[in-house]
Amino acid sequence: MTVSLPNESTEYRLARNALLAAEIDLRTKIEEVAALRRALPSGGQIPEDYAFRDLENEVKPLSSLFGAHNSLIVYSLMYGPDATAPCPMCSAFLDALNSQVDHLSKMVSVAVVAQNTPEKLLALKQAMGWTSLPIYSALGTGYQSDYLAESADGSQLPILNVFQRNATDIHHFWSSEMFFEPSEWHPRHVDAAWPLWNLLDFTPDGRGEFIPPLR
Repeated sequence: MTVSLPNESTEYRLARNALLAAEIDLRTKIEEVAALRRALPSGGQIPEDYAFRDLENEVKPLSSLFGAHNSLIVYSLMYGPDATAPCPMCSAFLDALNSQVDHLSKMVSVAVVAQNTPEKLLALKQAMGWTSLPIYSALGTGYQSDYLAESADGSQLPILNVFQRNATDIHHFWSSEMFFEPSEWHPRHVDAAWPLWNLLDFTPDGRGEFIPPLR
């Protein structure tokens, strides 16, 4: 199908068609990468059933977060026990995720964990209006350090992990390891799940140096 829009020049249409071909190539590559991801063999079995705590300070093992599903997505929010505020970038990502949890929960389970107390996480959830996000405290567990979300010096890192449950145990499936690969565009390890950046990339000025502020 040949597309044209009102009052566009021949120069524009030729450039746009060349871009369209590149976009199609990119989409094809994205599909190929997704297929490779789905074909990953089983990752390592979790070393323990991490005893997270919910916002009422009740113990919720990682195994309980799967609910009726066999896939669990866990995002680690950068909000350590000594932090005065959460990471603004993480918070912007969670703003978007909050609006999609109801849809995602038809297919998979979703959780957010942070190395902070249930009380502070409850206050944060209420302040941010994250009505749909299931948030848990990872304090007292080795989850953050085991799954790339805490460095040796205790710094918190914004890693997304996926776990898979079978009939007998739980295995790691995937994590956003691109965070640790240096590049000119670092870090964009969860951009594929973040509409903010994808929409800005459609515009003439792109994403620029914009950093979303903490609301």
